[in-house]
Amino acid sequence: MSKALSFRKSSSRAAKFAAVAALSLALAATVSPAAQAASLGASGAKGLKHNVLTVSNGTRYVQIDGKTVDFRTVVRDLAWSPDGNKAVFVDGSSNLVVSDADGSNRVTVAKNPGGQNWNHPTWNWVPAVPGTDIPARNSIVFVARTNGVSRLKTVPASAVQGQPADLSVWGGEDDFPPQTGNIWPNASSKTGASVFANTGNGTVYIRDENLRSQTDEVAKGSEPAISPGGEDIVFVRSVKGHDHLFVKARGAKAPKDLTPNATTDYTQPTFSPDGRTIAARTPKGIVTLPVSGAAKPVVVTSRVGLPAYRG
Repeated sequence: MSKALSFRKSSSRAAKFAAVAALSLALAATVSPAAQAASLGASGAKGLKHNVLTVSNGTRYVQIDGKTVDFRTVVRDLAWSPDGNKAVFVDGSSNLVVSDADGSNRVTVAKNPGGQNWNHPTWNWVPAVPGTDIPARNSIVFVARTNGVSRLKTVPASAVQGQPADLSVWGGEDDFPPQTGNIWPNASSKTGASVFANTGNGTVYIRDENLRSQTDEVAKGSEPAISPGGEDIVFVRSVKGHDHLFVKARGAKAPKDLTPNATTDYTQPTFSPDGRTIAARTPKGIVTLPVSGAAKPVVVTSRVGLPAYRG
C-alpha cells in the first residue's frame, strides 16, 4: 500500500474527517507587554475571545487577541485545549503545566524529573467513536529529550504531577517507524489523527488513534500541523535557502508550496479553528495566509514567537 497520507486509506476513514465551523480572527501589533498587562489586571484575560490567534515567546507575556496577558510564569510552547478554555505549556522549570486562559489556576500535570528537556506539548482530545468500543481520550502529548535523544510522551490532561508514558508509534506488521528522534507533535485534529516529524530521516508522519495508533509517512519536511478536520497537513521544507510552507491535502499525490517566492523563512505553522487559514512565524512577526494558497502571506502582528489559535 502506498505510504502517502494515512487518511487516504479508505472511504470509511475519510468519513471521520469533518471540518469544524469557526472563523478565526487575526490579531494586530500591540504596545509593550508590561504596559498592557498592567492595564488588564489580574482578571483581564477572562473576557478574551475564542477563535483568535495567540503568540508566546518564552516570556511570561502571551499575546491573545491583540492583548498582552501576564501569565506570571514563563510560558514556552503554548498550545490550547480544543474548546480553548485551557492552555498547556512548559514553564521555566521545564514542567508541563495546564492553566486557565489567563494563566490562573495553574496545575502541574507532570513534573520534570531533571536532566530532561520537555517541549512542544499538544492537546490530544479524541472523541468516542459511535458504534465501537473506542472511548474518548483526553491527554497531553509532548517531547522529552534525554541525553540528546527525543521521544514522544503522553500524560492524561487531568493528571496532577502524573507520570508520562512513551507514546506508541506503530506502523503495522511490516512497517517500523522510528521510535526516537520524533519531535513537534501536533494533535489539533478532532478526528483522532495527529502528526509529528522525525529528525533522523527528515520525514513528517501521521498517526491515527482510531486505527490502533497506525503511523504512516506524509512527506519530507518538519514542524507539521494538521487541520482540525484532518483534511490537510502543513509543514516546513527548505527550498533554495529559505524555509517554505507546504500543504498536503487528502487525496493529493504531492504537497503544494504555499510560499514559492519566499524571500524569508516561514516556520512553525498552525491552522485556524475552521481549517481555512494558516498562521506562521517569520523573523518580522506572524503572518497568515489561506490554505488554498490564493493569497500571499500577510503580517498580522510584529510579535515574534510561536503562533497558536485559541479554539
